[in-house]
Amino acid sequence: MSDPITLNVGGKLYTTSLATLTSFPDSMLGAMFSGKMPTKRDSQGNCFIDRDGKVFRYILNFLRTSHLDLPEDFQEMGLLRREADFYQVQPLIEALQEKEVELSKAEKNAMLNITLKQRVQTVHFTVREAPQIYSLSSSSMEVFNANIFSTSCLFLKLLGSKLFYCSNGNLSSITSHLQDPNHLTLDWVANVEGLPEEEYTKQNLKRLWVVPANKQINSFQVFVEEVLKIALSDGFCIDSSHPHALDFMNNKIIRLIRYR
Repeated sequence: MSDPITLNVGGKLYTTSLATLTSFPDSMLGAMFSGKMPTKRDSQGNCFIDRDGKVFRYILNFLRTSHLDLPEDFQEMGLLRREADFYQVQPLIEALQEKEVELSKAEKNAMLNITLKQRVQTVHFTVREAPQIYSLSSSSMEVFNANIFSTSCLFLKLLGSKLFYCSNGNLSSITSHLQDPNHLTLDWVANVEGLPEEEYTKQNLKRLWVVPANKQINSFQVFVEEVLKIALSDGFCIDSSHPHALDFMNNKIIRLIRYR
């Protein structure tokens, strides 16, 4: 057996064998470690490759086994494909193409389920009436919660590109709030009458906007209308068998399905 070789890929260290690195002689790695291409070294003497270190594990495992093994919730297919193209491991490139076709077929049929909750609570805040003069005020505030589940990860990404939180005076995509690729929970408030802008930031009250319409969502009716526009444009339709018609009309439960 050959001595172990340590690689530094984008700052992440991997240890493997020469036989593994040259298992596909026509690849760039095969050329590098058969002496056909020069290699760089880091300060520790490890072979250095200035590429993404995180996804290299999947490339290295493919070199070892000739099988593409990815976790079910893998979300960096585009990056892995670009890295495979860089290393020119042709069987891996073909395996990724087959995997993307498989994922595309699985994404065609999908279900979207949204459960909505609403409550009213009192918010207390101070109002500046004059220099050094403040008064305590309060107002009713509508608080909204939407629990969204979809079997289509791509649809949730699409939804995330349309809906934005307004917080600290800035808009931020809701995609950063994805709990997992299939589940999203949104919490936001409607505009509160008389509440100074700085109080939204101070009390961590987020408002919800839809773009590119630049419309603030101040009610469940508006939320449902905007989500339906996005879902219907992506091929979803209302599931007439579920939920109960009253739940749908009262904006409590929304279920849509897509068949392609």
